[in-house]
Amino acid sequence: MSDTDTPPSPSILNWILGFLLVGLAWGLTTPFIRRAALNFHPPPHPSLERIDTSTGAGWTKWRLLKALWTVVDLLKSPAYAVPLVVNLTGSVWFFLLIGQAELSLTVPITNSLAFLFTVLGEWWAEGKVISRGSSSDWAPAMVLLAKDRVADTWIGMAFVLGGIALCVQSKNT
Repeated sequence: MSDTDTPPSPSILNWILGFLLVGLAWGLTTPFIRRAALNFHPPPHPSLERIDTSTGAGWTKWRLLKALWTVVDLLKSPAYAVPLVVNLTGSVWFFLLIGQAELSLTVPITNSLAFLFTVLGEWWAEGKVISRGSSSDWAPAMVLLAKDRVADTWIGMAFVLGGIALCVQSKNT
């Protein structure tokens, strides 16, 4: 291969798969990381109890050690560590994608997919369904247009996918 030859560009299926993997890794893990952090109860550490917090230096040392032990204890928890590793792996995949794919497509597509997968992950992990809030928050005409709150989430997700399609279409023309 000479210097003027360029390697063949990956197929569109490779790009789609890459975008989906990054979106999955970022979005689907976020609710699981949040749930593990909220349910986390740190064990007592005797080294923290021996520090005199009445002085400024002692209080600072206690805060730093407490933060360190919290991080260590969280990382030892599989409920937190496994989704975190998958999420960070998605960041590595994203870094590899932006090195090869067009930046103006990669960023909005992966972030939009991460949002969509976060909505699905919250439903899966926590049974959460995003709605528009109470009917008093919206104009009465808007409440009449969409009585089914779950449909609002699906309509919003469809609009996000439509936006992704518009980004891709604008780059193809």
